[in-house]
Amino acid sequence: MKVVGFAGYSGSGKTTLVERLIPALRLRGLRVSVVKHAHHNFDIDHPGKDSWRHREAGAFEVVIASDRRLALMREFEQLTELSVHQLITELDDRVDWVLVEGYKNSDLPKIEVWRATTGKPVRYPDDAFIAAIATDSTDQLPQATGLDVLDLNDADAVVDWLLAHAERFDYSAELYV
Repeated sequence: MKVVGFAGYSGSGKTTLVERLIPALRLRGLRVSVVKHAHHNFDIDHPGKDSWRHREAGAFEVVIASDRRLALMREFEQLTELSVHQLITELDDRVDWVLVEGYKNSDLPKIEVWRATTGKPVRYPDDAFIAAIATDSTDQLPQATGLDVLDLNDADAVVDWLLAHAERFDYSAELYV
């Protein structure tokens, strides 16, 4: 399994890039999973649905499955912040690539997503885990870098880069437990 993070501030284009990378990787015959950090009050369930009713009744976990998909919802009795590594271990180990969005301070190798128009600073000078920068503002990078700079708007080029550097993204959960 290969794992790569996408780090950047809100509005930088992380979600759009990840959304474009998924089909580009799939077209190359690869299985892709995503780990996404969300705000604490997110919900994927809807009031009145059976699974929602089970959760509301106090179930710790509800697994919903059909012949097409499976969803696991777990209620934490106390505030619990799982690490990105704990979440990765929840995934099917037959996946080829895991794209991680929203864990910008993680110790995973990451691609920084940066746009000058956001007015936000770059992270690469202070984050040793940044492996490359994806940007639409190459000429506006505020600091010189020896990192590869990728075209944020060219998902195929980003996939080419990932595959060419795939060994850098090998993941072993034992290293992080």
